[in-house]
Formats: sequence, structure tokens, C-alpha cells
Amino acid sequence: MGGVHLLWYKRDLRVRDHAALAQAAAQGTVLPLYVIEPELWRQPDYSARHWQWLRASLLSLADELHLLDATLCVQQGEICAVLERIHRELSIAAVHSHIEVGNAWTYARDRRVAAWLRAKGIPWWEYPQDGIARPHPDRDHWQRQRDRYMAAPIISLPAHLTAVATLPSASVSLAQLPESEDLALSDALLQDRLPTSGPEAADQLVDGFLSEKYRHYLGGMSSPVSAAQSCSRLSPYLALGVCSARQVVQQISAAQRQEPHRGLRALQSRLAWRGHFMQKLEDEPRMERENLQRALSGLRESEFNESHFQAWQRGQTGFPLVDACMRYLQAGGWLNFRMRAMLVSFSAYALWLHWQRPALHLARLFVDYEPGIHYPQVQMQSGTTGINALRIYNVTKQAQELDPQGIFLRRWLPELAPLSPPWIHQPWLLPRQTAKRLGVCLDRDYPAPIVSLTAATRQARARILTARRELDARTEAEQILRRHGSRKHAGSRVRRHTREERQLSLFVEGEQ
Repeated sequence: MGGVHLLWYKRDLRVRDHAALAQAAAQGTVLPLYVIEPELWRQPDYSARHWQWLRASLLSLADELHLLDATLCVQQGEICAVLERIHRELSIAAVHSHIEVGNAWTYARDRRVAAWLRAKGIPWWEYPQDGIARPHPDRDHWQRQRDRYMAAPIISLPAHLTAVATLPSASVSLAQLPESEDLALSDALLQDRLPTSGPEAADQLVDGFLSEKYRHYLGGMSSPVSAAQSCSRLSPYLALGVCSARQVVQQISAAQRQEPHRGLRALQSRLAWRGHFMQKLEDEPRMERENLQRALSGLRESEFNESHFQAWQRGQTGFPLVDACMRYLQAGGWLNFRMRAMLVSFSAYALWLHWQRPALHLARLFVDYEPGIHYPQVQMQSGTTGINALRIYNVTKQAQELDPQGIFLRRWLPELAPLSPPWIHQPWLLPRQTAKRLGVCLDRDYPAPIVSLTAATRQARARILTARRELDARTEAEQILRRHGSRKHAGSRVRRHTREERQLSLFVEGEQ
């Protein structure tokens, strides 16, 4: 067949273990394409830091393709208009891409692309990655299917790749990729806090984890003091497909055969849960926009407290661990899994905020934002799945247990730096004379707690549990459990989550 085979890059910015690249290369002349879609960047879950990370990853991908004697074609505009222009110039024989588990906008865009390609008679080959299945799989057998995918041989680089000699018109020079301001993304950039881009950086993180970090993983992942040094920090690379999840899984498996260790097994479990949650959103995209358990709709939405939301966003709630974690996340774009869960739980129960606006705020902050993980997890921590236990954090107790010396709190709450335990964990209890001696004015420098934690969370728990006991809610919960509940072994019946599994499933993108 004449024409070019279009290799459409989305959230798979690599050349290794790349089914779409291998298949396109085997069938004819290849045009690797990335499309900058301004409308995507106007969506409320995207921000400048996402573009900054993606831009750096595109440049690394271009270097990888150059080694295969191919040039990455970057175009900007509405995708069907871009395809129409390329088709007129080069004639598209087929489109090859991976299945993308994105947000609602990307789902709708893919439907538009599918319709355009059908009208033109152009085949579109979509290949699975991360073990995600399309169309919807039988969940009783999904785990077995995912395990087969992860155990399959790594796809080799093409032995020969024939790339287009001349890029189509209107291509964007890699030296002139737009800046965040050009896409109207005005929030603060990460600058030097951005991870090092490229597959070599991901390889170094894997090697570092397998050589030493795994020994400290379980003991250090939960505390914000130690998590950055204990976790693999692979999540930004996995989110954009800079590295292959299958390749990482196989490297960990090889290490486990050499030395079985709980730390290695724990990361494997979390990578499996990553796929489990991504499949949930693939199966039920409405999770991005509405409660999974519809019977809970309206419970929080009509009572949204804007001042509480603003305080939570700014890190000014009066609860030190909440505020320190939010400020840390704002500065660096990453936070460990337990603290992500704590931020959501606090907003949902202590502040009684409907999860959608907090979810969008966190999505904009996370460099490793993965819609397929993010929305199911936010709903899980907010109590709107209907099938998971309520996880209501005592944020003061968490601070005392996870940062007993107040190291993390003092760094990110400089206004409280003169305080030592126990006052830094509960500054509202600080005696007036002690505060004066230390030069701390709490009313001026740091706010009093904006809610009574005990009373607010007790009331939230009661309201959620009362709503769940309604007949319609219980019936719906059983349906949700059958559709989305975990299976212990491939092919086994649906069962309730154990305490260990609920612990494993908290914000796995941040934990990696």
C-alpha cells in the first residue's frame, strides 16, 4: 500500500518496547508524529508544569528517533485538521498508536479521529500498553491477561526503519517548541525541580532502586521526611511512557529471582495496582466527572465551602502536615502516596469538599499526573466509590508519627520553624508566654485550624455511612463491586478489599 504509516505518539514517548513503532516500521515508510493540541492544554486538569515535562520528554524522544535515522514531526492544531493536511501531502496508509488512558477530552478526541479515519478509509491500529485492554475485558480474567502482557518478550527496536525524507509543511521546529506562555499556561514553572528527562534517567532510577533503594522502600515510603529518598521516583516517566512499565516489571522480577525481598515485591504489587486502576477509568470514563456511586451524588456538592477550599489550596488550613505537604507539592510537583491520600481525605471529610475541584487542583500540581490513576484514587479517598472503607486521617497523629521531630514541617512552614515538638504538631496548643518567648505570633504568622477536626470528621463519617445504608446505595454498591472490585487471583470471584490491599492501592503513581 502506498503512503506513509503514521506513528502517532501520545502518552508513549519512547522507542523501546514500542509496539506501534515496531508495527509501523515493518509495514512501510514511517512518519513519527506528535500533535500539540491547544484545546487539550486548555482543559482544567493540565498546567504549565505538565507541558514543561512533556516538552523536555519530546526533545529526548527526538534524540532517540534520530539514532534510528528518523525525525520526530511536531505539528500544532486540531488533530483532524493536522491529519487532513498530512494526508493531502503524503497520503496516510495507516495510523499506528498505543491505547491512551487519558481524560474525557482525549476520549472524545479519539472518537473524532476514529470517525475521520473511517471516512477516509484509513485503518487505525491501536496497541495495548501497561496491560490495559480495549474493548472492556472480563474483569474476572483481567489480571491473568495483564500478567501475560507483562511477561511477554520486550519488543526490540526495528532492525530497519524507513522514515520520511522530508517533513510535511507546517511542522514545528524542535528548537521552537512553544513555551508555557504560548499555550496560555501561566502557573509557576518547576524550573530546576523538573526531573531529568529521557530513558537514560529512567534507567538510572531503576538501577538505583534495584541496587539499594529497595531495602528501604517499605520503611521509608510513607513519611514525607524519607519518601523522596526511598521511593523509585519513576512515576513521571511512566505517566508519559518515557519508559515501559513492562520493562520495569521484568527488571524487578529478575532482581527478585536473585534476591527475594519484600521491597521488590512491594513495588511489583504497586505496579500491578497501577494497571488495575487505569483499567477502571478505561472501563468507566465517567469517573472523571461524577461519583462512581451515583447514590452519593449531591451529598457534598451543594455545600461547597469556597473559603475552606482556598485555604487548602494555599496551605493555610492551620493543620501543619496538611499545609506543609501542599506547599511541598506546589514547589516540586511530587508527593509520596500516603500524603497524597491524606490531602484528599482531609479535603473530603474534614472540610466536606466535593472531590472534583480538589482533584483538578492536585492534577495540575502533579508532574506525574495519570488520569487513569488519579480519578479512581481521588474517589476512593473521598468515599464515593461505594465499595472501599472510609479512610479518614487524623492529620495531627499522622504528623506525630511520620515526622516526630518536625523536620519536614519546619522546612516547609518557616513561620513555625522556632517550634519544637510537641508544639509544632499542634501549634494551637502553644502557651501564649512560650509563643512570645520564641517570637511566634500565631494569629499573624500562621492561622488557627479552620475546622474542629474531631467534630468535622465524625459528622462526615456519619453522613457518608447513613447515605450508604440506603437500599438503592447498597444495591448499586454490589453492582460496582462486581464491575470494579479486585480479584485475588485471575479468574476468582469478586471480593471485598482487605486492609493490606487498601493500603497498597493509595496513589500508586506517587509511591513509585
